[in-house]
Amino acid sequence: MLVLLAFIIAFHITSAALLFIATVDNAWWVGDEFFADVWRICTNNTNCTVINDSFQEYSTLQAVQATMILSTILCCIAFFIFVLQLFRLKQGERFVLTSIIQLMSCLCVMIAASIYTDRREDIHDKNAKFYPVTREGSYGYSYILAWVAFACTFISGMMYLILRKRK
Repeated sequence: MLVLLAFIIAFHITSAALLFIATVDNAWWVGDEFFADVWRICTNNTNCTVINDSFQEYSTLQAVQATMILSTILCCIAFFIFVLQLFRLKQGERFVLTSIIQLMSCLCVMIAASIYTDRREDIHDKNAKFYPVTREGSYGYSYILAWVAFACTFISGMMYLILRKRK
């Protein structure tokens, strides 16, 4: 039982770390001489431009930013609630509250990655002066980590839903 508990805790912490890295790191769209994410655009590894309200489709990027941040926060809250429920739940009860919050985190990261997937081309086309060399790019590891975090938070949320407290 202790091994299962350690695995669940490690899996949850890994999910939170993936969400944090995907949110913060600057690699949602990468190429040979640039990298871009939902926070800034860097060309030649030195010239960085912070994304602000002068960008067209800025509200789209804000939606991605907000849902990724919310997802990370919800994942951390779910972990703390899980720890509290370990000590407060009666034997045989399920970790439903933890599951609901973790699945909400899953939903938020899915929304963020889906918005970016759908709107990326429009964002780059409408802001050509900020994205001059991004046509030849591809999705970066932060974007991929966001989708991996989606899968991890979904699996984790389902585990908490099925899991019952034992002695």
